[in-house]
Amino acid sequence: MLEDTILNTIPFLALFLPLGGFVVLSLFGSAIQREGDARGAGILACGTVFVAFVLCGWSTARLEGLLADPDGLRFAAPHMLGDKNVFQLDWIEVGALSIPFGLLIDRLSIVMALTITGVGFLIHVYSLGYMAGDDASVRYFSYLNLFTFFMLLLVMGSSLPLLFIGWEGVGLCSYLLIGFWYRRKSASDAGKKAFVVNRIGDAALIVGMIIAFHSFGTLDLFELNSNVGAKPVEAFGTFGIITIVALLLFVGACGKSAQLPLHVWLPDAMEGPTPVSALIHAATMVTAGVYLVARLAPLYSHSETALAVMATLGTLTAFVAATIALVQTDIKKVLAYSTVSQLGYMFLACGVGAYGVAIFHLFTHAFFKALLFLGSGSVIHALSGEQDMRRMGGLRRQIPWTFWTFLIGTLALAGIPPLAGFFSKDAILAGALAGHHSLFFVVGWLTAVLTAFYMGRLLILTFFGDYRGEAHPHESPPSMIIPLLVLAAGSILTGWVAIPELLAAALRAGSEAHAHPAWLPYVATGGALLGLIISFYMYTLYTEVPRKLGTLLGPVRSVLENKWGFDLAFDWITQRLVLAGSRRVLWRGIDDGTIDALVDAAGAVTTRLARASRVAQTGRVRSYALVILGGAVALLGYLLWGR
Repeated sequence: MLEDTILNTIPFLALFLPLGGFVVLSLFGSAIQREGDARGAGILACGTVFVAFVLCGWSTARLEGLLADPDGLRFAAPHMLGDKNVFQLDWIEVGALSIPFGLLIDRLSIVMALTITGVGFLIHVYSLGYMAGDDASVRYFSYLNLFTFFMLLLVMGSSLPLLFIGWEGVGLCSYLLIGFWYRRKSASDAGKKAFVVNRIGDAALIVGMIIAFHSFGTLDLFELNSNVGAKPVEAFGTFGIITIVALLLFVGACGKSAQLPLHVWLPDAMEGPTPVSALIHAATMVTAGVYLVARLAPLYSHSETALAVMATLGTLTAFVAATIALVQTDIKKVLAYSTVSQLGYMFLACGVGAYGVAIFHLFTHAFFKALLFLGSGSVIHALSGEQDMRRMGGLRRQIPWTFWTFLIGTLALAGIPPLAGFFSKDAILAGALAGHHSLFFVVGWLTAVLTAFYMGRLLILTFFGDYRGEAHPHESPPSMIIPLLVLAAGSILTGWVAIPELLAAALRAGSEAHAHPAWLPYVATGGALLGLIISFYMYTLYTEVPRKLGTLLGPVRSVLENKWGFDLAFDWITQRLVLAGSRRVLWRGIDDGTIDALVDAAGAVTTRLARASRVAQTGRVRSYALVILGGAVALLGYLLWGR
């Protein structure tokens, strides 16, 4: 029994260790930080995440039966549901609503948890060097630990309310980390922008949860999928309640995973420290929406309308974000729009029913995009804070370790075999073909060409040619280089992990990788090579071409530099509709013109009544006695003669 208790404790321990790190750093951070040295706080934060990673790995081994078990059992859980092990404690009991505090441990949650803790640990280690000397590094590491806790809760929670707590928690941590350098106005504004834009999606998510409970009688993720999956697709109609629930939850996913038009917060989030960009806005938090859709794959598979909307919006997001990345000059902004584009790829995969492929791309993307963000941080560190690629160049000789790892990340993102990005992108295009979605395939392939082009442009402007800056470049310390090397290895090897097949049982809906025609790998690789070759010719051999094209395609370039007008539209809506509308309608019309007018009128009436009654209030006792006497005489007269 003791062994069973220990087994039940492991998932909870993996979850709450980062929270413990946050509590310790928050309460005792000043004691840990001695004489301006915060390495102790950083080491503590790294340790909690590393132990959580080990425990998640151990849970994986137990789940797969890789460790010896003398009793022939895997997890001694309160109850086992198929291949899903649910560890739960009593939490909420209100009438018919019963929500235990449960952790759902299956291959999907384990893949996500390993990604969060594994990549997160490397980013924690990288931060030891990147944040060295920052006066608020203790606060920084405490936020990272808190974020890790909420992200683990999001992917391990067994019900939508638990998922939502993690969902809101990572939103809070995102606000805190984006605006970490809050004394800089651009950083504080970016944090507020992320917080407000995400509330739009969160409102839809809450409404979707309410309707789901009312319609299906449960908020438990496994039971919700089972209740929906037990019925045929025809039972829900073309646009029935399940489509409404699916679309509302998808709006929530769009906010968190930065899909059009709610993507505007993510590029501005680059105002935070670069490790934050890698952890939150590339590897983990922004993939929460993809995880939500994949977790509810049986529900989405029963709504063709929701799938069509998802695939269309994902494809459009992937293409639009890729075009905006073409003209960015800030190295982190290029990677930010690349993240938006790759998230669109993931939703495209979900929309064509390839949920396992979407998680596959999520998994590989976590490695090479974290590598690229941390590599950009190494470049920024080498140039004393410079982020404009126009003031870089020739850095491959000064920072060779950063260059070679960045090159691997670039090729992986572009989709060059045998690196990880090639396999997952190829699988997404294969899914589009298998579903006979030719338009999605063509736009997806064109987006891959654009991706290779803007990454080639970034690589050349940063590392090739002559140095155009004023700083004195220097290589980063080992604490920053070692995570780059590990992530580079992951960017090479993770494509060989058969994620779609591993997740088939956990997703239970269209999760397998689709067979693709023999010509597809050649076409996909050819598109990636085409983009890289064009960028090489334009930015090394024919350097006048970009300037001439910019002049020739002036209106197009203006549209792209204005980000297709999304930020302008949001500014117009905020200024003209929200602020001006609130001022005219809510303040002057309702508050001032109606409520205040009614209050003033009530006050005026009361004042007049008081003035009228003041005539009778003389303050003289004999006057009051006379009134009392008159009243008594009148009452007596009524009693004697009034009948």
